[in-house]
Amino acid sequence: MVWIHGGAFMRGSGAIPTYDGSRFARDGVVCVTINYRLGADGFLYLGDGIANRGLLDQIAALEWVQENIDAFGGDPARVTIFGESAGAFSVATLLSMPRATGLFRRAIAQSGAAQHTSSVATAQLVGRNLADQLGVAPTMVSLAAVPLERLVGAQAELAVELAVRPDPARWGEVAANGMLFEPVVDGEVVPGRPLERIVVGAGADVDLMVGTTTEEWRFFLVPTGAIDRVTEERLSTTARVMGLDVEHALSVYRASRPLATPGDLLGALITDWFFRIPAIRLAEAREKNRGSTHVYEFAWRSPLFDGRFGAVHALEIGFVFDNLGRDGAMTLAGIDPPQALADVMHRAWVSFASSGTPGWSPYDSRTRTLMRFDGAGGTVMIDPAAKERQLWDGVR
Repeated sequence: MVWIHGGAFMRGSGAIPTYDGSRFARDGVVCVTINYRLGADGFLYLGDGIANRGLLDQIAALEWVQENIDAFGGDPARVTIFGESAGAFSVATLLSMPRATGLFRRAIAQSGAAQHTSSVATAQLVGRNLADQLGVAPTMVSLAAVPLERLVGAQAELAVELAVRPDPARWGEVAANGMLFEPVVDGEVVPGRPLERIVVGAGADVDLMVGTTTEEWRFFLVPTGAIDRVTEERLSTTARVMGLDVEHALSVYRASRPLATPGDLLGALITDWFFRIPAIRLAEAREKNRGSTHVYEFAWRSPLFDGRFGAVHALEIGFVFDNLGRDGAMTLAGIDPPQALADVMHRAWVSFASSGTPGWSPYDSRTRTLMRFDGAGGTVMIDPAAKERQLWDGVR
């Protein structure tokens, strides 16, 4: 199993305590955690030079695994890539890339799917904005000469600007996605939009598992208190910008959340737009070519912030790695998270990597079967939140 870390393609490392692979090794899996170039080093593209260097780093790591993993007791014919957030976006993009063909047999995308990429035009907009921020010419040579500390600082400043003022005229597609850097559809390394390529059969021979947490976006709303500053006007504007019928959509979301505040509803909307619906679309795209796909949802709620944190983004990772008790790991889960849930989830990931069958039925658009992981362990669900899912048909 090869782990690709998240961090919005700008931060992160394969070496943090939560990603320690000892429990996988205990259970007969050789676990490899990798690093790859981030930010401008990994994903800046101005139309010249090489695009998607961060993805090429991931491919280089997978080629190394093919050539060397048998020396560590691993089977190069049974490689599973798995990742969370930007790592999951990477997994879905690799699934669609010709250069990655044959480098892995199975793939797991945790809180990320195949709808977050940039066009060349958007990548060039971001590159020019970065160059302007640094006061240099918008060329790869000029940007490469900028001291690293200054480059990283400018990236961070632009990321804040993007979050505060997501103007499509200035930022192109990333105004909606909210990530300064993403894989670029350059026509060569990434030859087409990943979801479109998967629809026509790319990666159909790879077993896939994809899923999300129930309340992803509360990770970004609760700790700062932003969830309490959301107004009805902002909620309605967000729903409208997403392309939803505002009155009908909000009535549907409220029906299953009668005590929800505007902030609660905003979190639910963005969770679905950014994570849950793209995961469903990826599963549906795979069905067209009979690719084996399993879907899950992580619903256990963290007790942090007086119980308001919820089943947030990245919370499932420590359960997957079975690292709840490791020093420095799983601070998101609070005190005494349920080990029984980690036992169930870790076992499902090991089973999927070993055999392609995590323990529940594959997903199809007729039954829409998924596994919900919660305090009870795991419960098979049929099309949960169906009315909310249906709101996004033809929209997302």
